[in-house]
Amino acid sequence: MRHRIKGKTLGREKQPRELMLRNLASSIVMYEKVKTTEAKAKTVKPLVEHYITVSKKGDLAARRQLLAALPQELAVKKLMEVLGARYKERAGGYTRIVKLGVREGDGASMVQIELV
Repeated sequence: MRHRIKGKTLGREKQPRELMLRNLASSIVMYEKVKTTEAKAKTVKPLVEHYITVSKKGDLAARRQLLAALPQELAVKKLMEVLGARYKERAGGYTRIVKLGVREGDGASMVQIELV
């Protein structure tokens, strides 16, 4: 039974899954929209929203927290300088998931996750 088990494993062990989600989150931050599977998008959405919320503080502690979490420094720079200022007045809900259909090869449902 799956009672009280949070999150999805996405068919990976813990460390590869976390690295994949961190890379996907930094891609969403850098490019502002990414085409991926629905399961990955639903899993990475809370991470991206948390990173934007942290970047809204704008202080050194927030920058260091983001540098520890995200692998690309350019993503942290964009979060702190661009996205933190853009969403300063917004209380949450920074991302949107748009369904695109199914992937031809394996039938996985594809979505586009983008910043609002």
